Amino acid sequence: MSKLNRVVIETGSKKVFASALDWPGWSRSGKTEQAALASLADYAERYQAIATIAGGGDVGRIARDLEVVEHSQGSGATDFGVPDRVAQCEYEPMSETECERQVALLQACWRYFDDVASRVSAELRKGPRGGGRDRDAIIDHVIQSDRGYARYIGVRTPPFDSFDPDAIRAHRDAVLATLPQLRNGEPIRPKAWPLRYYIRRAAWHLLDHAWEMEDKDLSKQAS
Repeated sequence: MSKLNRVVIETGSKKVFASALDWPGWSRSGKTEQAALASLADYAERYQAIATIAGGGDVGRIARDLEVVEHSQGSGATDFGVPDRVAQCEYEPMSETECERQVALLQACWRYFDDVASRVSAELRKGPRGGGRDRDAIIDHVIQSDRGYARYIGVRTPPFDSFDPDAIRAHRDAVLATLPQLRNGEPIRPKAWPLRYYIRRAAWHLLDHAWEMEDKDLSKQAS
């Protein structure tokens, strides 16, 4: 635990995810396990911004010493591009200190996503066939997905506008109030998510789309 370099591997038929257990949101995919691990290491510099917001940690150093601690069989969702499987080690209880650290990283992902959303162009670069969402569609997708994810830990906020900052803050406050209650690692009901996986999945989704918006930002390309 002290090295904070643990990685779980999720293998589908077409895609493999490598996810850093102790750095939620730092999760990348590839066609093979080796490719996924290489992509994870390549994104260390980019993820460093999250670690810095949350209070520090040299992610680049950790990326040079990644340790795979568990493999799981993926699903169709894995091949679609989602880290879909809960690792067995994610049922482990968290200490109060570890929980506070992971929650701080999730909050850093929220902050990073909000910052990116505030500065990228409304229109984003499309794919080679014209596919892809623009900024506001991505924001709506991420915020509403976050609301859906929270149901897996027992947080049910009423429907709200994805562009209402007060409503978003209220939803996130409800999540933050709930997370410490789940430190024992036990899901609240069958098919619910343990705390570690909820944080990992929510953080991955925030960063995956934040980085997408950055990469497709037309205002940055124009400058």
